[in-house]
Amino acid sequence: MIEVRKKMSEKSLLSSKFLFYTITVSTLLFIVSSLFFLQRNESSFTSSLVRKLILPRTDIKNEDFGRQIDTLCHRNRDVLKVFMYGLPSEFHFGILNWHKKGSEIWPNVKNISTIPSYPGGLNRQHSVEYWLTLDLLASETPDIKRPCSSAAIRVKNSNEADIVFVPFFASLSYNRKSKLRGNETISGDRLLQERLVEFLKSQDEWKRFDGKDHLIIAHHPNSLLYARNFLGSAMFVLSDFGRYSSAVANLEKDIIAPYLHLVKTVSNNESASFEKRPVLAYFQGAIYRKDGGTIRQELYNLLKDEKDVHFAFGTVRGNGTKQTGKGMASSKFCLNIAGDTPSSNRLFDAIVSHCVPVIISDQIELPFEDTLDYSGFSVFVHASEAVKKGFLVNLLRGITEDQWKKKWGRLKEVAGCFEYRFPSHPGDSVNMIWSAVSHKLSSLRFDVHRKNRYRRSEMFDRNRSS
Repeated sequence: MIEVRKKMSEKSLLSSKFLFYTITVSTLLFIVSSLFFLQRNESSFTSSLVRKLILPRTDIKNEDFGRQIDTLCHRNRDVLKVFMYGLPSEFHFGILNWHKKGSEIWPNVKNISTIPSYPGGLNRQHSVEYWLTLDLLASETPDIKRPCSSAAIRVKNSNEADIVFVPFFASLSYNRKSKLRGNETISGDRLLQERLVEFLKSQDEWKRFDGKDHLIIAHHPNSLLYARNFLGSAMFVLSDFGRYSSAVANLEKDIIAPYLHLVKTVSNNESASFEKRPVLAYFQGAIYRKDGGTIRQELYNLLKDEKDVHFAFGTVRGNGTKQTGKGMASSKFCLNIAGDTPSSNRLFDAIVSHCVPVIISDQIELPFEDTLDYSGFSVFVHASEAVKKGFLVNLLRGITEDQWKKKWGRLKEVAGCFEYRFPSHPGDSVNMIWSAVSHKLSSLRFDVHRKNRYRRSEMFDRNRSS
């Protein structure tokens, strides 16, 4: 009797398994046949139903694309939401001799011809503030196509913002207004800085977190000389920390941004290969510098007689920039040596020339190093090693063609990260800076939240005492 029941149980189990497999196979066959039928007959009810159930939506109309992208950008939690102060034009585009009409604060970015150009020469290398401001203005202009991913959008309500942007063109103000003119006893740059400090300190947005959620661009190492000590709680965008005390600027809270390169970008198709770069190492620039830059003179004395090394004095004047671009594009390695400050635009000129950078600057901080591994496309040498006789040239000559090609190939991949564009492109300098700001937000929020633990009870106690 027990044996009969056992056989009946096994038959029942087999029947259940057979039924399960039959249903599964039938379902799969239905899906496959439906997909086949969908391709044969786009107008059928089955086709429409299957599309909705198992295929991603692809029927967004072109005229709705801009509006839907705008909505998605605002809803996307990964997009940085930025509140920008409506500072008068003399703090930003007015320094570029842009003349507003009526109550205008900003140029019309839909019409590129109305956007004032940034001045050329060495001024351009510190133009970060210009590109970020334009990008925020473009974010609220539906006619301008720009990426959502890893980007920023401007919001009008500061309570919705992740960060508060201060549109002061500090580098340009230093370059154009820091010298006394006529009977002036205080420079135009100093006056703007004083007004900026007074304005920010009076804002509810600043008072809320003591300015910790404010973003200020001070890329020129001499910009914001007066205001930096009053606004040091904010997040700065800098070229390096060479002329800042650690109490005012540090890697924990601030962003390092690339210089805008001065030489022409070499396209991947035109990039010279190993055998077509006859110069082993290239340097052209100021040789006699102060502070950490004295190493340039030492290296010049060591390398000036090496037959395959170009080490010469040069400036951007005349045909200097074009000559430098050609020299870098025909060299295997480009020397990036500390000068008056740890960084210079020479590194970024080398990158867009696909000339493998040799970084000899012990105190340098590099842009986007939380994302980019510079050792994959650069060579790092301690200053103390570089000045040893024969060390540097022997090191570079010891790098094989295959090793160099790997770095060269990686250079071509990352060069786009060091381009400033308007409108911005995915992965360009503008987008990378916004991403870097986003990366800082978690530690910023952590710090703010910890300090706000007893804020409510402290306020209650003060009110009760008064």
